[in-house]
Amino acid sequence: MKTDGFYTGPHQVTLDRWISCAPFEKLLGLDIVEAKDGRSYLTMPFVYQLAQGQGMAHGGAIVTLADTAVAMAIKSLLPPGSRFGTISLNAEFLGPVTQGVLTARAEVTPVENRQVQGYAEVTDDDGSPVMRFSAVFKLGREVTLLTQTAGE
Repeated sequence: MKTDGFYTGPHQVTLDRWISCAPFEKLLGLDIVEAKDGRSYLTMPFVYQLAQGQGMAHGGAIVTLADTAVAMAIKSLLPPGSRFGTISLNAEFLGPVTQGVLTARAEVTPVENRQVQGYAEVTDDDGSPVMRFSAVFKLGREVTLLTQTAGE
């Protein structure tokens, strides 16, 4: 289906590597600085295109940064090609962002029923927290965390 010259899918997406940004994340300028051992560190520049009507960073862009940080932390514990997705999330905004580069640091913990709990904190250039984020992700039926053994 096409809308105003845009193709609405389905889309075939090929990532550069297992731990890399998807097209939407690239559009926002996300950079994966590190992702290993169930933790990650990502950055996103606050550019004009990410502003809401009052000139502050759009909350959806900040949530995307945090959600992606948690996803990259999860990917660091999974074999390449594993399927998983966000099933719930919560974002607590702590202050406005009007300039600079945002940083998200995330950590994940496996729970039960193929679920992984993730937490992220997003900070501004001064290191001040601007958002606290938590999310639950569900792993595909065939997925086993690299930190688990078969049968766990």
